[in-house]
This record gives sequence, C-alpha cells and structure tokens, in this order.
Amino acid sequence: MSKIVNGASLQPHSGTAPEKIVLLLHGFGSSGADMISLAPQWQDALPGTLFLAPHAPQRCGMMGAGYQWWGLSGFAPSALAAGAASVAPAIDAFIDRKLAQYGLTDADLALVGFSQGTMMALHVALRRPRAVAAVVGYSGMLAGTAGLGHGDFAKPPVLLVHGTADPVVPIAALHMSESELKRLGVDVKTHISYGVAHSVDPVGLQLGRDFIAETFDRPA
Repeated sequence: MSKIVNGASLQPHSGTAPEKIVLLLHGFGSSGADMISLAPQWQDALPGTLFLAPHAPQRCGMMGAGYQWWGLSGFAPSALAAGAASVAPAIDAFIDRKLAQYGLTDADLALVGFSQGTMMALHVALRRPRAVAAVVGYSGMLAGTAGLGHGDFAKPPVLLVHGTADPVVPIAALHMSESELKRLGVDVKTHISYGVAHSVDPVGLQLGRDFIAETFDRPA
C-alpha cells in the first residue's frame, strides 16, 4: 500500500490545538500545494480547523510536477471504480493517523475534493466505519457503488458543486452522482455554477465553506 504524506497544511486560525480537520484532496496532475489555496478563504468561518492537503501517492507523468491518485486510462465506470478502490486504503490510513494524532474522531473531519479528488473523497467517506461530518465535491463524480448495496454504511451529508461549461468532467456527472447518492439514502445537495469550466468559482467556495461550518456545528 502506498503511503500518503503531508503535502501542504494550514494551522487553525484560532492558534489553538485543532478541534476539526478539513482534508483537501487535489485533482489529477495537481498537488496539495495547489489545493491548500482554498484554506485561507475558509479560515475565518472555521477558526479551530486544521487544513491538510496531502500530495497523492503517485507522480503524474502526463502533468510534469503534479501528482495523481491513480493513472487515468479512461472514464469507464469500471476503471474509475477500480482506480479509487486501489488508493483508498492509503487515504484511510492517513486519516486514521491524523485523527489519532490530534485525539479527534470521524465526526470532526470533513473531506473536500476537486475532480479526481472528489472521486476519492466520496469513495472513502462512504466506506469509513463511521460517518465523517461532511463531504464537499467540486467538479467530480461518484466513481462507483460496489459494496454499498445493502444500505448499512456511513452516509455523511454531501455537497456537489459543478460548472456547466466543464470540458473535463461533464455536468452530467453531477446529475448521475446525485441520483446514485440519493438512491443509496445519502443526504446530498447540489449547486450548478453556470458558465464555469473545470474550476471553482467564488460562489462554490462560499457554499462549500458554509456547508462544512454548518455540519461541524451540529450536535454529535
């Protein structure tokens, strides 16, 4: 199993020990250094939160200095599901280390993904032994539902945000993912960013921040 190590991080704005963790999972060919750029825009609303943006475990040969969670050979559902499943244990191990390090639980954790990172966030969160506080997925999709058919699995609240002009992961992926998640009994909200390509606009960022803040504030 590949081991995931720290890429970039931002300590709690409060200056205290972390009370919550937001794990930021970057997209194909990107890095934790890119993904951590979301954190300063969310700190004021999440002052006691530690933001972690690790690099994916593999170098991305197609994208120079970037990283990949797995090699994208195509968008066939079976290939995406197999790819996500192959690296999920490494993310789970990273999560377990960090929660233990700070004396926190899954209820104190939110997963945020972009593109391929969204596939990983959804895959991992739905298969954790206990539900995380929230999942926010930008410009991505649900990569597969294997093993989730019996209904007895973690069902954290999910927010999916997607641009209508995305040429990489089409907007249809949002509708498919929303339908599948609802079929599984997951509480899912969506936001469509009109005219936005494969990126996150300010409205999407604000919605993600507020969604996480709201779920962190809910009683355990």
